[in-house]
Amino acid sequence: MTDASWWRGAVIYQIYPRSFLDTNGDGVGDLPGIIQRLDYVASLGVDAIWIAPFFRSPMADFGYDIADYRDVDPLFGTLADFDRLLAKAHSLGLKVMIDQVLSHTSDQHAWFKQSRESATNPKADWYVWADAKPDGSPPNNWLSIFGGSAWQWEPRRGQYYLHNFLAAQPDLNFHNPDVRAAVLDNVRFWLDKGVDGLRLDAINFCFHDKQLRDNPPKPKEKRVGRGFSADNPYAFQYHLYNNTQPENLDFLEDLRELLDRYPHAVTLGEISSEDSLATMAEYTRGHRLHMGYSFELLSSDYSAAYIRQTVAQLEAQVSEGWPCWAISNHDVERVLTRWGNGNASPRLANLLTAMLCSLRGSVCVYQGEELGLTEADVPFEALRDPYGITFWPNFKGRDGCRTPMPWHDGPFAGFSTVAPWLPIDEAHKALSVSHQEADAQSVLQGFRRFMRWRADQIALRHGDIRFLDLPEPILAFVRSDGGEQVLAVFNLGKQAQTLPLPGFDAATPLEGHGLPQGMLQNGQLELPGHGVLFARIA
Repeated sequence: MTDASWWRGAVIYQIYPRSFLDTNGDGVGDLPGIIQRLDYVASLGVDAIWIAPFFRSPMADFGYDIADYRDVDPLFGTLADFDRLLAKAHSLGLKVMIDQVLSHTSDQHAWFKQSRESATNPKADWYVWADAKPDGSPPNNWLSIFGGSAWQWEPRRGQYYLHNFLAAQPDLNFHNPDVRAAVLDNVRFWLDKGVDGLRLDAINFCFHDKQLRDNPPKPKEKRVGRGFSADNPYAFQYHLYNNTQPENLDFLEDLRELLDRYPHAVTLGEISSEDSLATMAEYTRGHRLHMGYSFELLSSDYSAAYIRQTVAQLEAQVSEGWPCWAISNHDVERVLTRWGNGNASPRLANLLTAMLCSLRGSVCVYQGEELGLTEADVPFEALRDPYGITFWPNFKGRDGCRTPMPWHDGPFAGFSTVAPWLPIDEAHKALSVSHQEADAQSVLQGFRRFMRWRADQIALRHGDIRFLDLPEPILAFVRSDGGEQVLAVFNLGKQAQTLPLPGFDAATPLEGHGLPQGMLQNGQLELPGHGVLFARIA
């Protein structure tokens, strides 16, 4: 594998900098904190890190509202700190990916401050502006994911502006070629610094329907949540016009043309659309994104059938594209809580990591998953997420997965010397890094064992995938790369299972992965609860 294709089959460790390690005693994690813990990250056996936004921002959405794309917010450090981080990561063999939030800016960005002043200034058409209806109401029925209308009145211009997220996150007008050129120039700044990849936030939201047509209503029985809950009014519409427009494809090709000048660098697009799997396939087809990922495995749906159906559906649509899978990130409830159904356990934590990292594609692992962290219980009075505050109590927001990393079980879990920006869950202290380092049977040590083992399994990193149709709760597939074939079987339930599996008696069990191993004999498969079977097929 060449350096330019390092991302194929890579495990990418997501770092949420606010919650990783605080080194200056302000209760918020920072870039020097990441530098300090990079040796730990490298010890996990991952291939790359993805760092959530650290750019200048008023932090209305904790960094996803960018006021200056080319500078580090003082909360996190300096550009010199980032350069040091990049150099150390590369010295440890870690690639570095950063977030790029292209579809919108902060309302404190210099572009927007100028644009809002009049309809005639040089930046007047850089954002999506529209007149009110004759009765003064918004231009159409588009809704914000974070609640209410997607339109905010601006008295300086006497017009509404579009925001698909918070009102403090106005949408850029990508129909304007000057906007597209400026956005690509900002991307070039970080590529010139030497970053290895870009995680593109909400990449299908760049363009809107020029005619501003109303979104049609969605029947109640078809309302599902992917990055939002089904009772959010956002789920009440088919989002045909406020995102995922055909013009976006040309922009992705322009973006890829820029990336091609940096052969080692890759793009990973976050996609949330009416048919996210179809959009993933479309966006990674031809000369567009290198990889895409959706919220399909970030949902509460947990069964062998659902995982098989989701992955197989994408495989059927993807031609030359390459998927990236995630079961946790900074926007959703932690997977051990979401999929554990009250039965979270160290064994389940390691099983889910092994399952995820055995699918065809690359993988994003969210900080703390290697420790088996569950969702933190954050009381309403401690919430910081505006999304959660708006939709409380039915949806408690994203703070429960964003609480600080527990490095040891002392004061503030070793994250900071002062009370952190979100409270430490007491249950997390027993799962701290220092505690698990000393326990050979811990989730952390199990994570490391599996990653070391997977690194030598070419079929798992690069091979094709073919699913076997087995009953719940068994997920099984064959990964094939040239002459190398590996059978991978996972018991997603906590009870032991015995079932027929003919045709694989000649398979040789693979050892060294560290998970509870099943047996295959005389056409019968036996799997312990939350156990696996990895076997090489002759």
